[in-house]
Amino acid sequence: MRTYSILKKPLLTEKSLVERDENNRYGFVVAKDASKGEIKTAVEKIFNVTVVKINTISVRGKMHRMGRFEGKRPDYKKAFVTLKEGDKIDVVEATAK
Repeated sequence: MRTYSILKKPLLTEKSLVERDENNRYGFVVAKDASKGEIKTAVEKIFNVTVVKINTISVRGKMHRMGRFEGKRPDYKKAFVTLKEGDKIDVVEATAK
């Protein structure tokens, strides 16, 4: 799998920003078929940091309605990456503020 197609976008929720500040953990939406090893390699190569731990979760899309029309939001996968003490990802820091 290509390195830049694994990471789709950073997770910028209130909870992920608290995790980033307190525990040096960054959240990303990743490709559904990406493994932890591929995610680790991609983060280390793109951002030039050292990854200590990775937690992943597959999220099922919710059903929603608009009047009489029903639809489903897409499924996606999240990865929470813990970095070595002292490492930072500047791109996520800049977009969060």
